[in-house]
Amino acid sequence: MLRNARHNKILEIISEKEIETQEELCSELAANNFAVTQATVSRDIRELHLFKVKGIRKRFRYASIAHNDGGLSDQMRLLFLNCVEDIIPVGNLIVVRTLNGNGSNAGVVIDRLAYSEVVGTISGDDTVLIICETAENAAAVCERLRLLIKR
Repeated sequence: MLRNARHNKILEIISEKEIETQEELCSELAANNFAVTQATVSRDIRELHLFKVKGIRKRFRYASIAHNDGGLSDQMRLLFLNCVEDIIPVGNLIVVRTLNGNGSNAGVVIDRLAYSEVVGTISGDDTVLIICETAENAAAVCERLRLLIKR
């Protein structure tokens, strides 16, 4: 139960404040009577699938993935739209080029889409490699991803 309460408090904190580092999150949790270590906060961030987005007052801040009935939240769609520069099919692979530092953010969005044609993804600093079983599957996934970034 303590873990669930802590997770809920983390989500509350990052929705109200710009938290840039794990240490800041530890301090905020301590101020709310949760005694945690940095290792615990690191594990919580991973379990909650938190990611960093550009902040208003700070360079970056933690954000959460919130699902709605449409699959991706508006925040996740906007994140994907704003960080993807190009989507290139190469046989049964797809290379997604992103702005520097946004490969993992795009990778999280792609993983959350859970396309059945996708066997796996690998995210780098500014690139996501999507692996599909066939070139036809890759073409279909590529088209759906391009619709997400269509302005």
